Amino acid sequence: MVTESFNLVRTHTCGELRTKDVDSDVVLMGWIHRVRDMGSLIFFDVRDREGVTQVVARDDQKVLASAKKLKPEFVVAVCGSADRRSPDTINPNLGTGEVEVSASEIQILNEARRPPFQIAEDTPVSEDTRLRYRYLDLRRPRMQRNIGLRHRVTLAVRKCLDALGFWEIETPILTKSTPEGARDYLVPSRVQPGKFYALPQSPQIFKQILMIAGMDRYFQVVRCFRDEDLRADRQPEFTQIDLELSFATPDTVISVVERLVQNIFEEIGCTIAVPFKRLSYAEAITRYGSDKPDLRCGMLIEDLTKVFMDTTFGVFREVIASGGSVRGFTVKNAGGYSRREIDELVDLAHELGAAGLVWVRIGRDDSLQSSVLKAVGESTLRKAFELVCAGKDDLLLIAAGEATATSKLLGDLRLVIAKKRGLLDPEARAFTWVVDFPLFQWSEFEQRYVSMHHPFTSPREEDVKLLEQSPERVQARAYDLVLNGIEIGGGSIRIHDSDLQRRIFKLLKINDEEAELRFGYFLEALEYGAPPHGGIALGLDRILALLTGESSIRDVIAFPKTATVVDLMAGSPSRVDRRQLKELHLREDT
Repeated sequence: MVTESFNLVRTHTCGELRTKDVDSDVVLMGWIHRVRDMGSLIFFDVRDREGVTQVVARDDQKVLASAKKLKPEFVVAVCGSADRRSPDTINPNLGTGEVEVSASEIQILNEARRPPFQIAEDTPVSEDTRLRYRYLDLRRPRMQRNIGLRHRVTLAVRKCLDALGFWEIETPILTKSTPEGARDYLVPSRVQPGKFYALPQSPQIFKQILMIAGMDRYFQVVRCFRDEDLRADRQPEFTQIDLELSFATPDTVISVVERLVQNIFEEIGCTIAVPFKRLSYAEAITRYGSDKPDLRCGMLIEDLTKVFMDTTFGVFREVIASGGSVRGFTVKNAGGYSRREIDELVDLAHELGAAGLVWVRIGRDDSLQSSVLKAVGESTLRKAFELVCAGKDDLLLIAAGEATATSKLLGDLRLVIAKKRGLLDPEARAFTWVVDFPLFQWSEFEQRYVSMHHPFTSPREEDVKLLEQSPERVQARAYDLVLNGIEIGGGSIRIHDSDLQRRIFKLLKINDEEAELRFGYFLEALEYGAPPHGGIALGLDRILALLTGESSIRDVIAFPKTATVVDLMAGSPSRVDRRQLKELHLREDT
């Protein structure tokens, strides 16, 4: 049964009523959350995005008859009086828990099929089922909280940046393909046969052109598209908080972002202290084994090479002689690990790619124990223990090899150990800026230098002279923002000189003809008085996943794709009519 006429006006949402509303006549509208039929009394909860209100049907036989027809997810309108609950029936877990509505009329606005999973309870459901019935999944309180927070955070971003003098300016969605990194999504042009638009991987060139155009401070909450393999923190379409500032230094951009982050975290009642810690790229790799360091668990990696310079231990001696290093970190209060637990760590190191893992500990009786005690000697191992300031209850883990590779391996190992020991406090907010990145990195696959960030990143002024002779030594004016080991934003000061931009293209093996074809309009724009400028892009989806404690950004996006880039609800991607293909001058291969 569905009500044919609908002329009621909602007076309150289902999360709004409080004791001040007692004795008021109210009209609620929403979905049936739960029904409890007690014969002469029927209690049911009505839910909308703002919350849940308990309704009771009693006395009136017509109202009771209507209430007995109710099932979960029916859409209803309820007229009645707001009453105060008795003290023993107050529900402290609900904002509306001190009141209930005594129904005088119930209208069933629409019936509902039985859902494939419970809406009222956050019971486990396969992700495929959730995405297939996303409109039902989005009714669940957890998802409504997430999407509501997304709205509030986006609003806070706009208010904050407006107060800082930024203008929100839209950039094109249909643009030019300039492949560099991830693959573009291509869109064929009907009116320009054989030509294609591309969906933007980022608004990078357009936001720089806005600075050339004198817009001074730009921002956009922008959709971006990348045709790449997916992980928990990747989607083919995602949202960035995109900023660009004229006459900016790294400190200018960083101060704006720190203020913005403070405003974002205020939405969950979290006060963020600034300024954030800054680490050079070299220090992040050396001490944490990652350019996305998680600072919550300590266990910094130490260089122990000098301790083992004169060692007779063949493995360490050969590594040091070949220019490698010996490095290690301390696991606090792990000195009492059993041999089985230590062997598991050694096996884990092997799985991560280590040729071996050395362990050292000192017992409470001051006796030293180690996997290489005889080969290395007690005196040398004690020096290593002292260098890392380890105590008697601690465990020192050591690996040797090429310096960067060894640090990265130990960095992976420290995070696995930290997770197992519960050292990564989910309530902690460990922000850090990683700065002083290399401008280039060597690609073995492509046999050329590629940009560490993107080809529009400016080198440090003092390093420009090294571009052709020693490109590996050139540092970028770039900065990444990391939270709890996850990169949430990356940016840089941009190149604003067309000659320098052409030099960078040549180093990247983009010849003049190709540069003109792909970036000619931008290079020309740089010749018309481009100001020094810089910016950053923050991943809104990643930030929201961290704010909500979700492990996947799919749980903070209304309509995400699966890991195989499929929309299970809408059934896309899908084949299209051959007539459409013909209009686009395309042919379907069969």
